[in-house]
Amino acid sequence: MHDEPTQDYVQHMNVLHGACEVIDVPKLVRECTDPWYNQTLCKVNGSVIRLGVLHGEYHWHKHDDDDEFFFVISGRLEIELEGDETVQLDEQKGYVVPKGMMHRPLAPNKTVVLMVETAAIDPKGSTVPS
Repeated sequence: MHDEPTQDYVQHMNVLHGACEVIDVPKLVRECTDPWYNQTLCKVNGSVIRLGVLHGEYHWHKHDDDDEFFFVISGRLEIELEGDETVQLDEQKGYVVPKGMMHRPLAPNKTVVLMVETAAIDPKGSTVPS
């Protein structure tokens, strides 16, 4: 269950936009050609807002010190949780994965997600179970 990542993920940690800038999310989604894309859009206080354009499976991982919020704009995101539970998020649904919880996001079709997390978080997390 807690396997190492097998696919390449395109993850841009740079902050794409500053304060007082319009962020064109549909344009970013249209231009995305990667199956698992993560781009930091902006920073808000100590947190960042990230755009995910996802299709496929991520690896099992956890974030020891940080909660992670997912909000589905389009498509469907499934988040497998330790203990054989799966949370299904359809459009306009959100969910917080608490710090320390092993989880694995899956997108059966192209899915667009906004994520809110601390700026210091490593999106790949730790693959070592507690």
